Amino acid sequence: MISLPHTIKNKHGEELTFLELTNVNGEVRILVKNRVDPGCGPVMHTHWQQDESLTVTQGKMGWQVLGEAPRYAEAGETVTFLRGTPHRFWNDGNDILTCDGWISPPHSIVFFLDAIYTAMNKSTSDRPEAFDAAWLLTTYATEYDMPEIPAFVKKVIMPIQVKIGKLLGKYAHFKDAPAPLPARNTV
Repeated sequence: MISLPHTIKNKHGEELTFLELTNVNGEVRILVKNRVDPGCGPVMHTHWQQDESLTVTQGKMGWQVLGEAPRYAEAGETVTFLRGTPHRFWNDGNDILTCDGWISPPHSIVFFLDAIYTAMNKSTSDRPEAFDAAWLLTTYATEYDMPEIPAFVKKVIMPIQVKIGKLLGKYAHFKDAPAPLPARNTV
């Protein structure tokens, strides 16, 4: 278990601090603060079982839901992405973007993003290290997705890569990983 507060940074200009757990009307949230360099931000992604909300405290945030036109938020404005909504955001200004926000329920988000940022930082390319990325996206497919990765890659190539990674002993650092959640019931 990772203790809070916990800060992660990646080489692509993103810093995220998980501050604390809180309870709002019976809903457990993890409070977050992010800092994003100009032009930077996470790629299109989906939280299948979590809502995410960001309030801009400084700068200008561009944001987009998959298939829709980009939109923008400035200091004091809040953007909420409901679970199951593919989205991305980025710093659309020339200064640092900072936001306060929350993710609910927290589930494995601290572990998952910590591992993704670590995989990004150890990669020699713009993408996360391939074996770690395949393991994370395959293991936590019921919780997180990257919709711009072709389905064939996620359903065929990544599982094969995970099997090869296991044979090569590449996943010892994931031995204490939290169990993934079962797929959510959409009925």
